[in-house]
Amino acid sequence: MSGNQKFPSDLLLVAGLVILTDIFVLVPVLNESFIRTALGLPLLLFLPGYALIAMLFPEKSGLEGMERIALSIAMSVSVVPLIGLALGHTSWGIHEVPLLISFSTFTLTMLIIAYVRRRCLPADRVFEVPLRTLAFTIISGGEPKSKTEKSLRIILALFFLILIGTGAYVILVPQEKEPFTEFYILGTNGKASNYTTEYIQGESGTYTIGIANHEYKTMNYTMEVKLENKSLPLPENLQQIRLADNTTLEEPLKITPPFKGKNMKLEFLLFNETEKNVPYKDLRLWINVGEEV
Repeated sequence: MSGNQKFPSDLLLVAGLVILTDIFVLVPVLNESFIRTALGLPLLLFLPGYALIAMLFPEKSGLEGMERIALSIAMSVSVVPLIGLALGHTSWGIHEVPLLISFSTFTLTMLIIAYVRRRCLPADRVFEVPLRTLAFTIISGGEPKSKTEKSLRIILALFFLILIGTGAYVILVPQEKEPFTEFYILGTNGKASNYTTEYIQGESGTYTIGIANHEYKTMNYTMEVKLENKSLPLPENLQQIRLADNTTLEEPLKITPPFKGKNMKLEFLLFNETEKNVPYKDLRLWINVGEEV
């Protein structure tokens, strides 16, 4: 490569968008912003495919601008589901962070290979996107000098329209999160640890039962506690529980195991108002109950 060959601004822009998307998804302060959604769409629908096409076709004679754009979208639509399918067969599963890391890693890897391949070519054969010239032309309002430049201007305008439309939708249309209920037990220190698991027959242990309603409506819950599939008595305030939306109940529960045994399953079962036979949430501890000394 000759010393005066320009740094590939299109690859730099794509890499910057990938890193920016990662920041807006992974940083807690930023991941509630509509910008996260606006950046996420290109990462799913365009950037991986563009990086792959840039790697496969480093020369300007390989593909025209519009062909690259069309193939970039097509390749992204093909590659993204394949990455998701591969993740589905791993221990990470198809979740947001593994997907983000996989898409980003794939895209950045393709960009690095594309950059290396372009450096191996003479400067007059390397494909480049005249981003600075294009931006200056758009700002100055001048006429495009070529069909490629005209196409790039149209695509850039469409991209900003999609960005603005997505942002407006996210701002104006409230996005409710998935409704859920938290169900937890706390130990003697008020934390999810130090549970009483060793008993002498006749002794009692105390746990704190926690229920947090995030179902966007008032919920009626019922609770049941079982030791080795045998129901244990519960105080009235934990048998029928009515909980308003976005409120939390924490109540102490004293357990007195009625029989001895080793490695016995102590279950805490929570039922909602729509399903009385199958637990909505369940927690369990394994306890030992020995003979009185």
